[in-house]
Amino acid sequence: MSTLEIAAPAHAQVLAAHDFHSGATPIWCPGCGDYGVLSALEHALAAHGRPPHEVVLVSGIGCSSRLPAYTSCYGFHGVHGRALPFAAGVKLARPDLEVIAVGGDGDGFSIGGNHFIHACRRNLDMLYLVMDNRVYGMTKGQPSPTTEPDWDSDIAPGGLGLRPFEPVALALAAGATFIARGFAGRSHELSDLILAGIKWPGFAFVQVLSPCMAFRSEQFGWKDSVRATSHAIEDDRAAAHAAAIADDGYSLGVLFRDHRASIPARPAAKASLTQIETQFMVCR
Repeated sequence: MSTLEIAAPAHAQVLAAHDFHSGATPIWCPGCGDYGVLSALEHALAAHGRPPHEVVLVSGIGCSSRLPAYTSCYGFHGVHGRALPFAAGVKLARPDLEVIAVGGDGDGFSIGGNHFIHACRRNLDMLYLVMDNRVYGMTKGQPSPTTEPDWDSDIAPGGLGLRPFEPVALALAAGATFIARGFAGRSHELSDLILAGIKWPGFAFVQVLSPCMAFRSEQFGWKDSVRATSHAIEDDRAAAHAAAIADDGYSLGVLFRDHRASIPARPAAKASLTQIETQFMVCR
């Protein structure tokens, strides 16, 4: 069995990618990498075999966070940086559902950075898909937490001079058990990574290099920079961290897996409004 082959669930159905289309037309800019991510996600969900009504997509704010509206799954478009706590709440309340949080580098690593760290640490069974274009695209091109320090723009002439976040290293340090990196321009390979993340029994983080043609047209060159990683590191977090620090950020594939158990999500106990009010009175 290859590193990406995981047994299909018993409830799997025969589905196609078009079963996950919402019918809404994406309004991303021409050439945006998020189109490739949407296609990869739809194919991964079809291969997984769970029908749209058993899947919940949760997002924050940003170009990539529009993604739930373009699928036929249940969707929750939240507030900036809060996709992960909302997604965790859904998973804890309804562990029978497939929960996927999506967003961008600004949403996930800036205002949502604290939630990202603790989601990695808690290891709840869900997928976090981050479309990283190293810029705030929807708000007209400000540098993001992953922007290179010398990237020159009208908003930050000469660059910010700040060292960018390394999402993979950050996820490793915070305790994530499944870490992968994909490229929007390789949709078929990305679909396999997303499927592996969905099937992973814990918190799965997939960083997707998703070019922004509106503000960072030089990212078109990513197609010549990306390459497959040699192998996934298993359970050795120190070795994975050393590899992440030495990497230039363009290695694709499953980068790390840690087989520690995830937090079991149990259905929330049902209570009447009167019972809830009584509990509050007791707490007072």
